[in-house]
Amino acid sequence: MKFNIEKYLVLGQENTNNRPVESIVEQAIKAGFTFIQIRSKTSTAKELIECCKKTADIIKKLKKEQEVALVVDDRLDIVLACREAGIKVDGIHIGQSDIPVEVCRKYLGKDSIIGLSAPTKDLIEYVKKIDISQIDYFGAGPVHPTQTKPDCGLDKSSGKIIIRTLEELTELAKISPLPIVVGGGVKKNDIKQIKNTGISGFFVVSAITNAEDPYNAAKELVEEWDN
Repeated sequence: MKFNIEKYLVLGQENTNNRPVESIVEQAIKAGFTFIQIRSKTSTAKELIECCKKTADIIKKLKKEQEVALVVDDRLDIVLACREAGIKVDGIHIGQSDIPVEVCRKYLGKDSIIGLSAPTKDLIEYVKKIDISQIDYFGAGPVHPTQTKPDCGLDKSSGKIIIRTLEELTELAKISPLPIVVGGGVKKNDIKQIKNTGISGFFVVSAITNAEDPYNAAKELVEEWDN
């Protein structure tokens, strides 16, 4: 599947202030978001499958099945269960300590999307050297410390959070053979600077999911990127 990681929303039921995930997703897509990742550390498997179904139904209702990709964070079992149930999930996003890329590709097939979070340390060298034959894009961050994922960017050896500088993102955009989406505490006033680095896209959670008006919050981010 062709995909566009320019405007990328990550969310799960713990992020939405008790509002339905699919409602937030619908507003974000209507505002112009192009990629959805379902990520939850608190949902049961059954809840995640149901969340994916409702999200996929929204994408279908909006006639965006070929324009908006849907992936699940970490859980290969959930992606496979969804597909078994006829739910259109386009792929998976995994981290450095999750199930290996090769295993995901084996079970999901060559046409699925597989995203990989790049490591905190030695990021530039990692992106230069990694075998990219089994993955489709990189995720990197954080741009700022984030309460949504407090260990994002944590260097376990020092116990400190490593922030991605604009200079580093510019270098990453130059050397990466794959598109890169960056996030971590991203707000509207970060968008132009991120785009100017040459990075392919940005991802957000709370900038939309915590907003009183998710549609307008998403629209502002989209317009900032596009303009």
